[in-house]
Amino acid sequence: MDVFRAIEQRRSVKHFDPQHRMSPQETRCLLHNALLAPSAFNLQHWRFVLLQDPAIRQQVRQLAWDQSQITDAALLVVICGDRNAWQRQPQRNWAHLPETQQGQILTAIDQYYRDKPQVQQDEVIRSGALAAQNLMLAAKALGYDSCPMIGFDFTAVGQLIELPADHAIVLMVAIGKKTREPWPRGSQLSLEDVCFSDRFTRPCQLND
Repeated sequence: MDVFRAIEQRRSVKHFDPQHRMSPQETRCLLHNALLAPSAFNLQHWRFVLLQDPAIRQQVRQLAWDQSQITDAALLVVICGDRNAWQRQPQRNWAHLPETQQGQILTAIDQYYRDKPQVQQDEVIRSGALAAQNLMLAAKALGYDSCPMIGFDFTAVGQLIELPADHAIVLMVAIGKKTREPWPRGSQLSLEDVCFSDRFTRPCQLND
């Protein structure tokens, strides 16, 4: 599917066919494309927990306002992030570079993250969100629909999946075959509402 069509047609679907099964090859394809998302310093902070046990899915559903997509989606991914990815052998992500360049990157990584817990947390959210968007667009390209989800008890779900203390949950993504069309798309803000030139006091000028 053309990337512009995938972006335009991606919607947050709430109702999935509970009988549909996704093949391992399809799941691997989706996750592979999620891994191609950009991340700061190529640290790849994201971590993916696939909720495959029906019993765990049912428990999560009770922690998510009883939303049916939790149990009915063919694939349910809890997208998490490692706040300490910057400390976990970052040189492995740059092993193909000459040692001098590796050293420069490792120094920059240390200076950017050390003793900066808010930056570490922000990076988890940024990287996880970028991976989630890749995942949803790849799903659309394969003929699936998806739903990004934040309507759940993050703390309780974290306990259920045994989330490490230095990790954080970003969101969940449900993917599957829709059984019902989503609501009509909400109204989009205009470019004039959200785009500016150089300063917020200058409306964006995109005239030919």
